[in-house]
This record gives sequence, C-alpha cells and structure tokens, in this order.
Amino acid sequence: MKRGILTAAAGVAASALLLSACTPPGGGGNEGDGGGGGEVSVMWNQPFYSMNNNTSATNNVTNANVVYMMNDAFKYYDENLELQDNTSFGTVEQVSEDPLKVKYTYSDNAKWSDGTPVDAADLVLAWAARSGNFNTTEDAKRDDEGAVEDAGGDVFFDAAEPGLALIKDFPEISEDGKEITFEYSKPYADWEVNLTVGDSGMPAHIVAKNAIDTEDPEEAKKAVLDAIESKDKGQLAKIAEFWNTGFNMTSMPENEDLLVGSGPMKMTDFSEGQYLTLEARDDYEGDRKPKMSKITIRYNEDPMAAVQALENGEVQLINPQSTADVLQAVEGIDGVENKTADGATYEHVDLTFDNNGPFDPASYGGDEEKAKQVREAFLMSIPRGKIVNDIVKPLNDQAEIRESFTQVPGSPDYDKVVEASGIKNTYGEGNVEEAKKMLEEAGVDEAPKVRLLYAKGNARREQEFQLIKEAADQAGFEVIDNASETWSEELGSGEYDASLFGWQSTSTAVTESDANFRTGGQNNFGGFSNDEVDKLYDELQTETDPARQAEILGEVEKVLVDEGFGITLFQFPEIVAHSDQLQNVKPMTVSPTMFWNFWEWEM
Repeated sequence: MKRGILTAAAGVAASALLLSACTPPGGGGNEGDGGGGGEVSVMWNQPFYSMNNNTSATNNVTNANVVYMMNDAFKYYDENLELQDNTSFGTVEQVSEDPLKVKYTYSDNAKWSDGTPVDAADLVLAWAARSGNFNTTEDAKRDDEGAVEDAGGDVFFDAAEPGLALIKDFPEISEDGKEITFEYSKPYADWEVNLTVGDSGMPAHIVAKNAIDTEDPEEAKKAVLDAIESKDKGQLAKIAEFWNTGFNMTSMPENEDLLVGSGPMKMTDFSEGQYLTLEARDDYEGDRKPKMSKITIRYNEDPMAAVQALENGEVQLINPQSTADVLQAVEGIDGVENKTADGATYEHVDLTFDNNGPFDPASYGGDEEKAKQVREAFLMSIPRGKIVNDIVKPLNDQAEIRESFTQVPGSPDYDKVVEASGIKNTYGEGNVEEAKKMLEEAGVDEAPKVRLLYAKGNARREQEFQLIKEAADQAGFEVIDNASETWSEELGSGEYDASLFGWQSTSTAVTESDANFRTGGQNNFGGFSNDEVDKLYDELQTETDPARQAEILGEVEKVLVDEGFGITLFQFPEIVAHSDQLQNVKPMTVSPTMFWNFWEWEM
C-alpha cells in the first residue's frame, strides 16, 4: 500500500495535533518600527515537521508555510491568484515552443543562508527528485508515519510530479551554473509553474554533504550534478535516502545544515508540538525583506483556543477551522479584523479500492460490479445536503454543495464540468432510502463495515462523521469511527475504508488534480486505477486549448462518478482574524494562504 500525505497540488487543512502547553518567548506582539523591529505571533493547527515539503509523507500545508518564509522562489501568487515574478531571485522564460524549452536564470542575489550561491545543482536536483525519472524501484519500505525507511539499495525519491516527468534529458547549463535550460519531451500546459512556485528546492551542497560526505560546497554541487547526469545508481540511492527523510524534524535540529534556506527568514527556535520561531536574516539580499523582525507560529488544534489566544493578545493572527461558535466568538472581540470567505480547501470523502475492504472487488471474489454497487450505495447515503445546511450555512448562508472534484464553485469551467460528470443527477443531496435499495440490489450477505478515517479532535469533522454514520447505518452499513490524531500520516495505509478530509490548492495549474486520480498518483491514497483517466490526464498535460481542457476534466470527473471514486461535500468557509494593529494581512485561496505576503506585515 502507498502511504503519504499530499502533492504540491494539494494540502491538508485542519489536521489534529497536540495541544499547546507553553508560551513561546516573545509570544506577544510588540509594536514594530515598520523597518524590521516588530514581532508577530500566529496560531496554526498542526506542528511543522519537515524542511522538505515535496515528499509524499511531508507535502503538507503546515510545512509549506514555514518553507515558503525560509526560501525564495522564481514566482509566487498574490491575493488575486495572479502569478508574480520574483526577479531578485531569478527569471524564467520559454525560449522555444517546438520543442518546448524553458530557461531558468538565477540572479547574483540568489544565495543560501550559509553564503553558497543557488545555482544549477539545486534546480537539477529538484527536477531529478520530483520527476520520478531516476527511480529504480517503487517498492520502498515505509515506517508508521509514511516516510521511506528502506529502498533496498535502489534509487527511490519519494515524489512524483507528472509535469517534471516530461523532462527526460539532462539540461543545458551555463559555465557559471546560473542558467539552466530544460527541454520537454512534449508540450506541457503548466510549464510556467514547474519548479517556480513555493520554494527553491533543497540545497544540493547540503544534501551531498550529508549523503555522500562531500564537505566543500562546490565539490558537493558537482558530485550531485555528476551523479544525476551519469545516472550513478549508488550515489543517487544515497542522495535520495537523505533527500527523502534527512530534513524531517519535530524540534530544533542539532545539525544546523538542515536549516539552510534561500529566503528572508531563518529558524531560531522550535519546541516540539508547541511553537516555532522565525527571525529575519540580516544578510538576505532579495526583494522580500520583511518588516517584522520575528514571526512565531504557535500550534494548537483547538479553534476556540486560537480565538482565546487572539482575544488575550497572545497571538495577533489566526486561521481557525470555522464553525458558527468560532465565528460568533471572533466577532465578539474588540480590536480584531475578521475576513470571512470561501477558502481554497474543499471537503470530500474518498473510498479505498485495494485493501480487501467493503469497496474492494477482491472482497467479492473479484466481482467489479458488485464492489461498485456497494460503493455507490455508500456514497448515496452520505447526506451532503444536511451536512451543508447544518454545518456550513450557519457560517455562509449562500453555501452550496460543491459538485466538482477539480473545479472551484464559481470558476469559469465549474458548470461545464459538473454537467459533464453527472454528479448532481447521480447523488443529489444524499438519499438514505435509495442507498438502502442499492445495497440490497448489490446482494451483500451482511452489513458492510466501513472504517471512516478523519481527524480526531476536529469538531467540524466529528459533526460530519455523526451525520454520515447515522445515514449510512440506516441504509444498511456499519460505519466505524476510525478517528486518529495522526490521520494525515495514515492516508494510503489501507487501514481504513473511507477517508474524510480536505484538499487545498497550491496553484492554478490545470493539471493540478493529476496526482489525485492517476494510477499510482502521489495523492491517490485509495488505490483507484482507471486506464481512461490515465489517458485523459496524459492528454491534458499537453493540451493548451482552454475549452478542450475543460472537456477533458469533465470526462475525468464522469469516470470518477461512474466508478464511485468518492464524493465531494463543500468548499471550506474560512476565517482569518487578526489584531487591527497588524497591517497588510491579505488572505488568498491557495497555499500558503495568509502567509503569502508575510514580508509586508507590520505592526
């Protein structure tokens, strides 16, 4: 079974975690001078755990937030979801259309925090690691947290980005290593966001130093480039092993190499499960110089604890999971600005196809049709309308059921894709009596037991679970509470039959959903496999006509509906609340959400 969390195309929202039990130093907000003297504290719901947020086990919003502040990148999204150039770090340009060639050029200001220039070795390592093109095995052993434990001497980078897989050949590199030109094997619609958004990849010289004992930075970079160019299995296996897990941490690491970044902030304190402190770098030469000297992120899963901390002045910015009680509490605090809107995350239920459970054909002697009928009956029982009416509408009286796996409600292609998929006509708002008939027609001998995984301690998910269980049990299922504090680490384990969580977008790329539904995709935790879907995503990668792109996604979603992949529920209502002394907070609807312009924050 495949284990992991998320790809760069999605994020986990509102995960469970240990309650905060202490206050970090400098926890309160001091009045800043607008020039690097201010401090701000933020509360988040899940502790940070890796500087490399590109593996299947670590690609989580909580990691992405910190990595974003500690690293520069070629591009970033603003609050209007417009892609902005970060030219102080470098530039990206298409230099040929047929074949597609893209050139990345680093500026002289692009440097790691230890003074080493950012250059070709770092970008080539990012491509090699995240493309999957250099892996010599897919059978790596994982630990209980989903991290790669042993690849048996083979090369296994724990990542797979389909767009990067289209780059087959080693790139052209300028003599000074500042210009890198990749050639694609076929056209690719989202080339502009490949290797450009979010972060600058892992520092190749640090990876080599720790993986293959190469101390000198320049020699280390050359060793990485040589290993990739020659496809040196022995060296690449060591590099991949460290790349996969070497940057994981739950507190301040003894090895300071792990904290080397290319961006304006550096980590100075990290108390396990409690808080993480970032401070502005004096030697940062890029354009994103922060006005705040210190940003501390406190961790607590309880949304009401976040509200209380904001009211008490312990933190100045929160993004708690929204419920009617939370909204009412926030609105009752003086001196607080509240921004409420639909967020980038949407709630959904996915089913597991390959664990010998109630939705796996193997449980019925390989009878695909019977397993599909059971899946459809369970999905029909889910009271989507009641969930939205009881849980979401108190926060947003205009809330509706989200009817698409790939499109945000209100986006240009939403209605087209929904119509093509047939999801509304198939499942409507949920129907217990119809689900009961469907299950009877499937002819199962006894009530199918469905273990439903979700975040333990998450108030809204607990409410959703109760509504789902009540309805599904009436339809003839036995729904088992499989809530877990470490639910995100258990995705893909096969130790559950259905999962309830949220996807959060990290870009506007048309191929963003590829890894969710493709066979073996990094986000395809339930083992869903369909040749037609795989072929459609192959076509989508090279399709540049927006009209045809929408048609392809409509066709993908029709297969998902017809095969009983899962069901969509609602778009998250988001609450971003902050002290009115904290200026320039501008939430946006893709990761890193409210952190995207942290350098503009000031007290």
